[in-house]
Amino acid sequence: MDAIQYSLPLNWLVYDKMEIFQELTDAKAAILALKTIPYQRRWVEELQKVQLKMEVAGTSRIEGADFAANELEIALRAQTPEQLMTRSQKQANCAIATYNWIAKLPDDRPVTASLISEIHERIVTGCDEDHCAPGKVRAKDQNVTYGAPIHRGAIGGPECEDALQKLTAVAQSSFQAHDAVIQALALHYHFAAIHPFQDGNGRTARALEALMLQRSGLKDALFIAMSNFYYDEKRSYLESLNAVGDSNHNLTAFLKFGLRGIALQTNRLAQLIKAEVSKQIFRNLMHDLFVRLESTRKRVIVKRQLVLLEHLLNADEKVEWSKLRESFIGHYASRKAPAHAMVRDVNKLSSLGAISVTQERADPSMRQLIYITVNLDWPTTITETEFFNRIEQMPISKTTSFLLPS
Repeated sequence: MDAIQYSLPLNWLVYDKMEIFQELTDAKAAILALKTIPYQRRWVEELQKVQLKMEVAGTSRIEGADFAANELEIALRAQTPEQLMTRSQKQANCAIATYNWIAKLPDDRPVTASLISEIHERIVTGCDEDHCAPGKVRAKDQNVTYGAPIHRGAIGGPECEDALQKLTAVAQSSFQAHDAVIQALALHYHFAAIHPFQDGNGRTARALEALMLQRSGLKDALFIAMSNFYYDEKRSYLESLNAVGDSNHNLTAFLKFGLRGIALQTNRLAQLIKAEVSKQIFRNLMHDLFVRLESTRKRVIVKRQLVLLEHLLNADEKVEWSKLRESFIGHYASRKAPAHAMVRDVNKLSSLGAISVTQERADPSMRQLIYITVNLDWPTTITETEFFNRIEQMPISKTTSFLLPS
């Protein structure tokens, strides 16, 4: 089957405004909600490391990178080229350096062919320059195909250079009349359709989109991992790009898909930040209430309980009992019966409502497992009076109460 030929758009931003209205509204609402959440800088800095890791993994995997075990971690931690063993590691390392560089670019730097070439040069230098000239637009007779069904990028040489120049010209002019998130997705699509370089076009398109999204209000401190969404939805991602190409560059299909991704990823990040806020409120309450218990004996128990709660807060998810006991039992080494003391503390925290103890089966044929989870909504559901009433009414803890079969 012959490749579908690239054609220069007569209008670079054609889409059905009513068709994408709901998706655009949802994306803008998600961005606004994210920007209005109060947060401490250190929380977001840690979350951004996770988001950036997801972005790099996604953009590399879309291109076929297959990371084994801790291979991605090795790539992201590498300090010298000699520490990078595989092409996948090298691509990931180049990608993270590029995204870190993009995050520091001033918002008023225009999207020019020169800027795009610099992004591409950073994306491929150190991993793919053996078969792709970094930052160099394809020359005459250097043609590429991509996708399924097969599409051909702009013909190498003057046509390719002209298409890229025209794209950057409209990005600085007519694009400005449209919403910033629309601009980001449109630039992503049109760059990918031109495919101006011999390799690294997909990675460069997604990096360009990241640059434009941060200018839409998602600045570096609130970075969202769109490439991770594109990888998770790879089939729909490629289908939506193809649908635009098959409809004479009508962007509606890709905009609907991309805007859904922006809303989804933004809401996911918002939930992570809200969880950090909830954890801080939880910490404040547990310290405020627990340290006010009167007797010295109770204070000793309180210290263990506080450390146990902090351990569960840092786990970020439910913890299986045997694993919790294995990792935490050392804190009870001074007790005559460490395991029994730990069970009693879990029982007390559960009675107070600070944690939940549940039993689940991963498989019907397997025995039930016990999971411990912090109740992040506890500070909003318990009053100081109720807390101390529960302390007074609490019966003598049974060591095996939550370990008994239901």
